Amino acid sequence: MKNFISTQDWSKAELQEILDYAKDLKKNKFQQTLKNKSVALLFFNPSMRTRTSFELGIQELGGYAIVLHPAKDAWPIEFKPNTLMDGESEEHIIEVAKVLSEYCDLIAVRAFPKFINLEEDLSDKVINSFAKYSTVPVINMETITHPCQELAHIMTMQEHFGDLSGKDYLLTWTYHPKPLNTAVANSSLMIASKFGMNVKLLCPNKEYLLHQNYLEQAQKNCDVNGTSFQITHNIEEGYRNAHIVYAKSWGSLNYYGNPEEEKLIRDDFKHFIVDEQKMSLTKDAKFSHCLPLRRNIKATDAVMDSDSCVAIQEAGNRLHVQKSLLTKLLKD
Repeated sequence: MKNFISTQDWSKAELQEILDYAKDLKKNKFQQTLKNKSVALLFFNPSMRTRTSFELGIQELGGYAIVLHPAKDAWPIEFKPNTLMDGESEEHIIEVAKVLSEYCDLIAVRAFPKFINLEEDLSDKVINSFAKYSTVPVINMETITHPCQELAHIMTMQEHFGDLSGKDYLLTWTYHPKPLNTAVANSSLMIASKFGMNVKLLCPNKEYLLHQNYLEQAQKNCDVNGTSFQITHNIEEGYRNAHIVYAKSWGSLNYYGNPEEEKLIRDDFKHFIVDEQKMSLTKDAKFSHCLPLRRNIKATDAVMDSDSCVAIQEAGNRLHVQKSLLTKLLKD
């Protein structure tokens, strides 16, 4: 049994197999690969694209989706081992994972970091606890990484460029009024480097570097592929000659758990918005974002409404890659 927690756990060939079948599913929408199968979708955090694409995709494959919101329409869950459960939690993850495994053929979990303790968030205890105690495959619907978004991102880029080997890829930080999760940014580095691109990370300064875990994984992937991984704080250097520009905002790890203090710093970097002038430095690059996106904060209307923007196409591809992934996990 194999879980889908991080793309780092899967080879490029395995991921490409999922992508190839996703392209077939995009043309041949309705299949019966999940006939008489059920999938539990647990949302500890809000969702629009993820919930819609998973729930609809399961239906299009002939399966059943069971949507749960722990602590809302399901009991709050305790994740600490060997603990005295005298607080708000009514049941332990051990029973939750095992019971859901009795009912369902697969479990998918969406659980964002708490933004209080970095080491605890890096441990990804919620989804890893489900993986530990479940007897059916577990899918990451976004925690501190977002592997399903990674697949949709690469599928979209392959539709435009074909083989991505040697393409110049830019992940750029953008401003947002609040410090956001690093999940998509972490995932962007891992998937772009795994698929053979020369990767640049552009952020305002060292305080906005992603965690060393993901920087090291990106460097390792690039080393394997004989490509480059660079970090820059210079906007022109970051955008120059890029084939792909992927934008995301994230909070500074140096101010983890202190959003008010961090905001005093981030407000100096509103000029990192993706605009026409910056995009003109690229090689007619494709621009994308995982969505949701605040227009004229993260990217201008001109960029979002241009032919170079493929964010909607990428969001659409979430449906196809997830259907392919579900098929792969249940087939195996």
